Amino acid sequence: MGNLSKIVDSLPEHYGCVIFTGVASTFINMWMGINVAKARKKYEIPYPNMYSPDNKMFNCIQRAHQNTLESYPQFLMLLFIGGLQYPRTSACAGTLYYISRIFFAKGYYTGEPEKRRWGSFGYIGLITMLGCTVGVALRQLKVFPH
Repeated sequence: MGNLSKIVDSLPEHYGCVIFTGVASTFINMWMGINVAKARKKYEIPYPNMYSPDNKMFNCIQRAHQNTLESYPQFLMLLFIGGLQYPRTSACAGTLYYISRIFFAKGYYTGEPEKRRWGSFGYIGLITMLGCTVGVALRQLKVFPH
């Protein structure tokens, strides 16, 4: 346990905000998964079918969750790596991105896929986290001094 304490103690100040942002994203993913489960029951879409051949509403609900899951590894990598040097910026950008995923899902849940664009503002957060992560890489490669 002592080695873990040393790692935690070496994290930058405010890195806990980054961790909590990652934790909050888990709850948003769970909310979307629950919505898929409810829609599965409501529209009688049995497992293991990922999508329905004829129910657009279910497909929109499922697609919102699936799209979020497809981008989740990149989100977490950008959040946690960028947060090593820019913890507050990364946490704020990650929060913005995940708030946008709620708008994205709510737009998709209307049954009109083009309304998923309600969450487009999340790219501001994603690009910000990308910039933070590139900054960490450049610093580690000693392209930029401390």
